[in-house]
Amino acid sequence: MLIIGYFTYGKFVEKVFGVQKDRRTPAFKLQDNVDYMPLSAWRIFMIQFLNIAGLGPIFGAIAGAMYGPSAFLWIVLGSIFAGAVHDYFSGMLSVRHDGLSISEVVGFYLGSKAKHVMRFFTVILLIFVGTVFLVGPAKIIDGMTSNQWGVWVWAAIILVYYILSTLLPIDKLISKLYPVFGMAMLLMALGLLGALFFGNYQIPELVPGNLINMTTNPEETPIFPMLFVTIACGAISGFHATQSPLMARCIKNEKNGRGIFFGTMITEGIVALIWAAAAMTFFGNVEGLNIVMLENNNNAAWAANEISLNMLGGIGGFLALLGIVAAPITSGDTAFRSARLILSDVFKSNQKKIKNRLYISLPLFTIAFILTQIDFGVIWRYFAWSNQTLATVVLWTITAYLIYENKTYWVTMVPAMFMTMVCSTYILIAPEGFELANNVAYIGGCLITLFITFFFWSYTVKEKRYLLNEV
Repeated sequence: MLIIGYFTYGKFVEKVFGVQKDRRTPAFKLQDNVDYMPLSAWRIFMIQFLNIAGLGPIFGAIAGAMYGPSAFLWIVLGSIFAGAVHDYFSGMLSVRHDGLSISEVVGFYLGSKAKHVMRFFTVILLIFVGTVFLVGPAKIIDGMTSNQWGVWVWAAIILVYYILSTLLPIDKLISKLYPVFGMAMLLMALGLLGALFFGNYQIPELVPGNLINMTTNPEETPIFPMLFVTIACGAISGFHATQSPLMARCIKNEKNGRGIFFGTMITEGIVALIWAAAAMTFFGNVEGLNIVMLENNNNAAWAANEISLNMLGGIGGFLALLGIVAAPITSGDTAFRSARLILSDVFKSNQKKIKNRLYISLPLFTIAFILTQIDFGVIWRYFAWSNQTLATVVLWTITAYLIYENKTYWVTMVPAMFMTMVCSTYILIAPEGFELANNVAYIGGCLITLFITFFFWSYTVKEKRYLLNEV
């Protein structure tokens, strides 16, 4: 379904957008050989895939697998009708707006107030991502090396790499390393797929009796909305919209957009689907997965390592090392780079000169280092919700664009309404939110969704009338 979705629904979405093959892209129009630089389509695909993937389709899929085969449905349907659509339009709108960051694109269609909120929201989100992916991999490497050097030595080494990858032109480090790491992640997924087919494993079937909540405490972790926030990067993720402008500044032709933006999300969905299947089968069944995850404090990194080593052997261990260590690092570096680009757009700072890049980047790294001293346990729990909320705002932005352009707006309005329901219900029901009773939260989520839809519709109708009068 994922592969068919790319060739059918992906083509439909591309037609809705209206690709202009002869239009000059920002890579040529604003070429500075730092951020704006034409790169080959296959290289951009691999960079974009690793940018948006990281550990999302592994850890999120393993956590989502605890709910049972219903996770398969969300990964497939979410990737095709929400995630890939979100990624394609956010990437292509950035291309049309000279590679501008998502916060600036939001401002074009939802107004200056939304733009200012998004600027603050996305930069804070990216700093959090960069900080967590600075300390997290350092702890993993330190454990693998028997604590010989210490966490902070590894954190310092990773930080040096982050500084270099944030400051240097995109073709110096990122375009050379990412294809290697991206290929390793794909090979790991394909290896697991082969093991599932040819090994003695029984994947749970998608039958009505299996489409129930299989977590240990269904009342506290209802499928809706928890599953739809737990599996983010494998279905839809707002973080992707912050990464797409990096590649929007490098794409040579708009016709490559479907393969790069829609295609990478579909590929990530395939990876997530494989990992979810592996998690449900390797530990015997879904119940077995829930038991071992409970015993290991829901440590998805441990589960991923166990699955890789036992299903793939020695090669799997090496690929697991690349995936579990390199993947978060490659999300962290582009998080800082994206934050630099957003701030450069805000302050209209030309990034061709290294000193201008330093002026913006050094405060980011200083803040990140300070934040490493804080326990991120609570903050990180809010990240999942914030991530999906960002995706929701982007979907509403794209819907506004489609309405203004008299295009088929339901392709993003339907998932925008659905994700609004998910995010509003989640914050009402979750322990880190208002902890309301499930039924009360569902009613509240419906009312919030209706209100936002009504407000959005009123705003866009008024704005469209104003635009027509201007014309």
